[in-house]
Amino acid sequence: MTWTIIGHEEAYRIGIDVGGTNTDAALLDSQLNTIHTVKVHTTRDVNEGIVESIRRLLSESSVNPASIRYAMLGTTHCTNAIVERKHLGKVGLIRLGAPATTSIPPQADWDDTLKDAVGTHAYIVNGGYEYDGRTIVDLDEAEVMECFARMKGEVDAIAVCGVFSPVNTTQEKRVEQLAKQVLGENMPVTLSHEIGSIGLLERENASILNGALLKVIAGVVEGFEQALQGFGIHAGVYICQNDGTLMRSEYALAYPILTIACGPTNSIRGAAHLSGLSNALVVDIGGTTTDIGVLAQGFPRQSSAAVEIGGVRTNFRMPDILSIGIGGGTIVRADKDLVTVGPDSVGYELLRRGRIFGGDTLTATDVAVKLGRYTWEGGMTEELDETICRKADEVITRAIEDAIDRMKTSADDVDVVLVGGGSILVAERLEGVARIVRPDHYDAANAIGAALGEVSGETERIYSLDEMTYDEAKDAAKNHAIEQAVLAGADRSTVQIVLAEDIPIAYLPGNALLVKVKAAGRL
Repeated sequence: MTWTIIGHEEAYRIGIDVGGTNTDAALLDSQLNTIHTVKVHTTRDVNEGIVESIRRLLSESSVNPASIRYAMLGTTHCTNAIVERKHLGKVGLIRLGAPATTSIPPQADWDDTLKDAVGTHAYIVNGGYEYDGRTIVDLDEAEVMECFARMKGEVDAIAVCGVFSPVNTTQEKRVEQLAKQVLGENMPVTLSHEIGSIGLLERENASILNGALLKVIAGVVEGFEQALQGFGIHAGVYICQNDGTLMRSEYALAYPILTIACGPTNSIRGAAHLSGLSNALVVDIGGTTTDIGVLAQGFPRQSSAAVEIGGVRTNFRMPDILSIGIGGGTIVRADKDLVTVGPDSVGYELLRRGRIFGGDTLTATDVAVKLGRYTWEGGMTEELDETICRKADEVITRAIEDAIDRMKTSADDVDVVLVGGGSILVAERLEGVARIVRPDHYDAANAIGAALGEVSGETERIYSLDEMTYDEAKDAAKNHAIEQAVLAGADRSTVQIVLAEDIPIAYLPGNALLVKVKAAGRL
């Protein structure tokens, strides 16, 4: 193979996004220009698809592996592990909340399959804080150590969750020390104040799931690093987070829960980069679903509601995404005059089962090709009924228009960026849309988003304005968010505040203020 000759200053980066149907990979240069993209089928052993995508990226672009400095991976491994209840580790939970929180036991809303997979070592012990950081009940260290003694040899990780611990972290940090004292220095401990926001039960759930995913993410990172080294790539390895930013692989090893739902956010970040827009709706159409997200100041808008993962409510940062069952492989059915679309899909079997490929199933892709939205050489469209295709197109268009309408925050027309291989389904005009932008490399926006390389940090805390001024509270929150971004791998000199909001909390005494801040910076 002949490698491209490049100057010493050029530093390439690879972004890989593993989806349910396809694994996309993109190669970007140091100015973040897209050099080459590839799309391969996701394999049962996900690592095989990753290896194949890297192999094709290198051979088709002829870039020297030694010049690739950064490698980013967005993956569904952790999401799938929770949904399928597979490969999860056993977790012991300590809730610092007796006697105040004993009325609702840990894992109260979990189904039995997930409880069995994660284990039943969950204890409520004395502890917890008021909203302003004052102690409710002192920690009973002997009680905590007794719980750890019961867990010995039966758990792979520990989760610690205290009442209002994001405001005062002292008790949780002390319990971590006790865990390592009883269970050994190598026992991984998840502290809830590092994972979720104020709500106790959702933060506790997220912390338990984080502990259960530690083995899964270790396998992912190890497999990715081995794949890169196999091709002679010695790059900094980063894993995509669900807020559209990155974290160093060693940071991801401690916080795997933050990788959940990073696929749609990668597409939103990629769409922003490719289109040059920083405020728009992003419509990402894949083989199975259409995911619609909101681009606000270049980043995905975050959900303010509690998010369910595998049937469990959590409250850590997640993108505000609306998914509908419309994709390139979505099945179209006609019964006399009634035409229905989806929600089921042929998925990765599209090339075998779609009508234009010689199969027997009418899909949304067949409709798009019949109506001239996309040209497929050798596509057998003559036999397709145009009336059925036009009716199906009306159903698809209306479903996408309704979903766009639900994600808008005003009645005004909005700009829409179309990405994903399935975006050929969309008509040239949509109700409620000012303009449709379909940028170059639209079908690999997810992998390009993965490669972009901003690193973020967040904070969400309650401050008492009886003890400090409003400006002091905002400054404290901003400084904490900046430190979190630097810890995750950002260059301090490039870190900027990208989101800051504060909400007075009337139901708490002492002039309480909830402050949320997000900071992001370059690698």
